[in-house]
Amino acid sequence: MPSTTLIWLLAGSGLCLIELFVPTAFVAFMMGISALIVAFLSQTILGQLWLQVVVWLLLSTLLVLLSRRFVRLPQRRAKIQHAMTAETLTEIPAGKSGRVLYEGNSWRARCDDEKLSIPPNQRVYVTRREGITLIVMPENVLHS
Repeated sequence: MPSTTLIWLLAGSGLCLIELFVPTAFVAFMMGISALIVAFLSQTILGQLWLQVVVWLLLSTLLVLLSRRFVRLPQRRAKIQHAMTAETLTEIPAGKSGRVLYEGNSWRARCDDEKLSIPPNQRVYVTRREGITLIVMPENVLHS
């Protein structure tokens, strides 16, 4: 029967390799690193299997939480599935933000083309959302 050190080394290597093929936001990688640490510790101070498993679980949890704290994943831009219409409440100057009425609420909005300005009371299409800002295009530009 293989030693627990070899099993931890194989498990750690396997988990680290899984991260290459199936991105899991560093969870599998951190669990693999924990298994490699436990493999090293099993040779020195951790003799009993149950203690190795407990240390692995604690290390995995700690490393996953720390990776979330220090590694920021890129935020996804929320996309609106279908182009919805809105109406400008204020002017949207070229390259700046204004306000639109969308689904009964006032939203911060910016024109998708930074060289275009949109006057107030114009119908616009909402193409996507970035955080709490709607990205819009004027109706007359799209129908020309």
